[in-house]
Amino acid sequence: AMGTKVGTLIIPICLVVNIVMIVTSTTQTIDIDVWNYWHFAFTGSLVAIVTDSLPLGIVAAICNEVIILVLGDITAPALGMPGVSLPHGFTTAFAPIAMAVNWVIEKVPGLRDVDFTLDGLQDKIGVFGEPVIVGFVLGVVIAALGGYNFVGVMKVGVTMAAAMVIIPKMAALLMEGLMPISDAASSFIDKHFSGKGKMYIGLDSAVGVGHPMTITLGLVLVPVAVLLAVVLPGNTVLPAVDLSVFPYMFVLVYPICKGNGFRSLLVGLVCVIVGLYIATDLSGPITAIAGEVGFDLGGASSISSICDGANPLSWILFKLGTLPTFVPYVVLIAVALAFAVYNGIRIRKENSK
Repeated sequence: AMGTKVGTLIIPICLVVNIVMIVTSTTQTIDIDVWNYWHFAFTGSLVAIVTDSLPLGIVAAICNEVIILVLGDITAPALGMPGVSLPHGFTTAFAPIAMAVNWVIEKVPGLRDVDFTLDGLQDKIGVFGEPVIVGFVLGVVIAALGGYNFVGVMKVGVTMAAAMVIIPKMAALLMEGLMPISDAASSFIDKHFSGKGKMYIGLDSAVGVGHPMTITLGLVLVPVAVLLAVVLPGNTVLPAVDLSVFPYMFVLVYPICKGNGFRSLLVGLVCVIVGLYIATDLSGPITAIAGEVGFDLGGASSISSICDGANPLSWILFKLGTLPTFVPYVVLIAVALAFAVYNGIRIRKENSK
């Protein structure tokens, strides 16, 4: 995402868009999570490379940011973190699915009354719930099913175990490197845009991944995701090192489901299934982007991703952005404006109370 032309421009563009939305009261979120602007760059890069149009890619990236800022505002009250929202391009994109499934369950007599707690499940699993153990076991199983010999199975198991631990730490280091930019952006906005009513600081959804219920959902649904990848008809994506990002899908699920364990698992299952099919559909464009920026495919003819390749919002915007002729510009701009106007109306109503 950051290795493309869109990626080189994304940070200043997103900062300007965020400031414009704050000034016009169409967002309450001051998004200082500069590192995760890469999610917007990913969507824009998909569109730009496939359509061979940098301007169109930038429009798609801006549309993505606007929608995520709005969703960040809307979901902030459910988080239980005062003054914090999660304008995270991957996590927050699954919030509409959680809202929709939760709404449907509310309308079904009997089903809406089902609930059970997930409290204490991680403690019961103990050491077997540690990422390094989960990665090793899943790596061994995947390699064994792939027909590897014993040495090969062990190598894949160790590699997966290491990836589950190291990849999040690598991301944390990159985030740390961008902290000076985040701090400067935060200070600038605080100085010039105070007095706009209720405001949220936009943070990385990693602040919610450590929640016991998010971890528990991940422990249950990560192995399920591997099984579904094998049995779902039409799916061609087998998650590997990307298994470490599955918990990011579920950060907003538990709060939106108001702590209902049954609904959270059901919503999480829907998110995984939807994500796998999207990752399958986007494998072509993702492979094209990888080739464009010189990524080593390691001998694979096609690759995909869970983060952000399984992202429903990126997928929708990509489909809209690749419509013929001038239509994508009109549609993407209209969508962004619709979300901004809706949020502006909602914010004014909230501030008038």
